[in-house]
Amino acid sequence: MSTGTPEQVIIVGGGPVGLVAAMRLGHYGIPVVVVEAEEQVSRALKASTFHPPTLEMLDEYGITPGLIEAGLVAPTWQVRMHETGEFAEFDLSVLKDETPHPYRLQTEQWKLSELLLAHIREKLPAVRVLMGHPCVEVSQDADSVRVTVERPGGERQELTGRYLIAADGARSMVRAALDLSFEGLTFPETTVLATTRFPFHEHIPTLSYINYCWASTGTFSLLRLPGLWRVSLYPWEGESIDDALQPESIQKKLQHVLPREQAYEVMEIRPYRIHQRVVNTYVNGRIVLAGDAAHINSPSGGMGMNGGIHDAFNLTDKLRRIYAGESDALLGQYERQRRPIAIKHVLQQSGRNRARMQERGEAQRRATLEDLKRKADDPRLAREYLLETSMILSLREAAAIG
Repeated sequence: MSTGTPEQVIIVGGGPVGLVAAMRLGHYGIPVVVVEAEEQVSRALKASTFHPPTLEMLDEYGITPGLIEAGLVAPTWQVRMHETGEFAEFDLSVLKDETPHPYRLQTEQWKLSELLLAHIREKLPAVRVLMGHPCVEVSQDADSVRVTVERPGGERQELTGRYLIAADGARSMVRAALDLSFEGLTFPETTVLATTRFPFHEHIPTLSYINYCWASTGTFSLLRLPGLWRVSLYPWEGESIDDALQPESIQKKLQHVLPREQAYEVMEIRPYRIHQRVVNTYVNGRIVLAGDAAHINSPSGGMGMNGGIHDAFNLTDKLRRIYAGESDALLGQYERQRRPIAIKHVLQQSGRNRARMQERGEAQRRATLEDLKRKADDPRLAREYLLETSMILSLREAAAIG
């Protein structure tokens, strides 16, 4: 296997963030090699919501139409009182003058990865994507970066490049190799994600495609995707995570969402802890972090993957300018524009979303619902709130940072 050109950008991680970065750099004529540990695109239960600015960014490369075809356009989202059926509903059409995509799109992130791979293989032969090549070692000096990968046969190969983008996720090997601080916290609760083909929308007709629900037993969310619903559940009071993962417990919780005589068909179950962390520095010489390698947050509100894609767009623009002859001090601007935004908008907003849904007091829930309904019913307030929660405001603020 050729190590490629010393001028190449090496991207560790072939998920949406890494592949978006590779696609952008490839279109700029910058040589790229992507190394990914998995042998094929992972279809594990991960992100499933695309925000308006992300769709607008991907539209530039003809990716968005394929995503829309593979997903569901969600013009509204709700916060609901489950037992009473009351809800506050936010209509993203108030953003029609702000974006060509005034909605959320519901589809699995692996569909984006597959579209990106197809685009790269069809249009960008100079971009190499090496699946099944885990990164095992990284190093750098003043002029280059070096990445050692393990090939499918077990032998090791060293790649040399000019810059390295670490897009290898929350358990980033690159971040660990650099011994960077990943400060923050892990929340006490564990979320249990379950998928079912049961058509909740046919039995609860007021549902949106995206619903965050308070119930007497706690909280849950209902997110609709093509052909299925994703239900985020939490252990009930006094229930261990091991007990909460048992099929009987999943059935009880789903029956609480909507009682029915038959058992629910549960397709997949995945537990996950909720973290809120940001790396102490995004730029380390010629190595730059993006996406979950740089920041992880509560999935409530769908900001993690989108924020990572926004990182990739910002960073590749800086690299385009550097390869055109500008100073690599532009990487510092990438950090100045993206790290504070991750803290202020991604971590804090997703944390507020999580805290709202973890509220147990009936009076506080009622007050929060009334406040949300007030915002949703006022076009000016709804627009301001949706500019924030749809990640449009964060991008505008980032662009204003020199």
